[in-house]
Amino acid sequence: MNIRLVVVCAALATVGSTGVRAAPFAYVPNEKSGTISVIDVATRTAVREFAISERPRGIAIDATGTRLFVTDAPTRSLVVVNLADVQKPRRWKVGESPEGVGLSRDGKWAAVAVEEDNSVALLDATSGTEIAHIKVEGKNPEHAVFSPDGRWIYVSAEDAEQLDVIDVAARRQVNRIAVGKRPRGIGFLPDGSRAYVACELANTVFAIDTASQTVIARIPAGTFSNGIAIHPNGQRVFVSNGKDGTVNAIDVATNSVIATVPVGKRPWNMDITPDGAVLLVANGRSDSVTLIDTANLKAIGDIPVGQLPWGVVVR
Repeated sequence: MNIRLVVVCAALATVGSTGVRAAPFAYVPNEKSGTISVIDVATRTAVREFAISERPRGIAIDATGTRLFVTDAPTRSLVVVNLADVQKPRRWKVGESPEGVGLSRDGKWAAVAVEEDNSVALLDATSGTEIAHIKVEGKNPEHAVFSPDGRWIYVSAEDAEQLDVIDVAARRQVNRIAVGKRPRGIGFLPDGSRAYVACELANTVFAIDTASQTVIARIPAGTFSNGIAIHPNGQRVFVSNGKDGTVNAIDVATNSVIATVPVGKRPWNMDITPDGAVLLVANGRSDSVTLIDTANLKAIGDIPVGQLPWGVVVR
């Protein structure tokens, strides 16, 4: 089901007179269009598209839902957008070819994977001050994700067969965890006990015990497994498969695939609504976002967005 793009500026008013959000909104960076699409998840409608950078890729949103953090390769920047005034973004220089961005749960830190520099930039998420520029062993790092307790940053790189582990307090890489070829998406269970990483050229998801920082399961996935999203209840992990055009649902109790859901072409990064009801999948070659009902594990709609959507974040 294709859902018509409707430009409704008023739909960006995410907080009503009661101070409570009417519905979750999703934000999609369109790498080729140079825009951010805004989706009202309740109505399954794209309600606005605005430009903030030349080539937006990695995206995160703060816990208040008021600021977007978006990487922009041409300007070597992390672009910070106050959603109350998207026309006045701030730009923080981080290095050549920034890609994934992660925020610590307490909102204190932002971490940016800087591809060409083989590093992670650690920033004060309020001021943009660079606290450290941390070299990692993996070449062309793509994702930098904080553990729920904020102690670690797990880093995946396109040219690697390992996850690099950064100690946030020490400001340096302290470990490596052997996984498959080309690790991509990373997600932690809500309690932080495990991490899951999709390895694209291994077609496998690796489950990692975070206490020992060792692999405890290898889960066969689809072809070119890529993005990872974790259900808020910690019972399911979702992985997108770029070549197959599918999403696998993994049962955490058994570390096995329990369902495969067809989506668009080249599904990439994903996110899930705070209540866990809807998974949103960015389809890079279909210029769309697929919505999946996580209870029934079925696609419930496709929403057109801009060109080459890189991912999605929901708040």
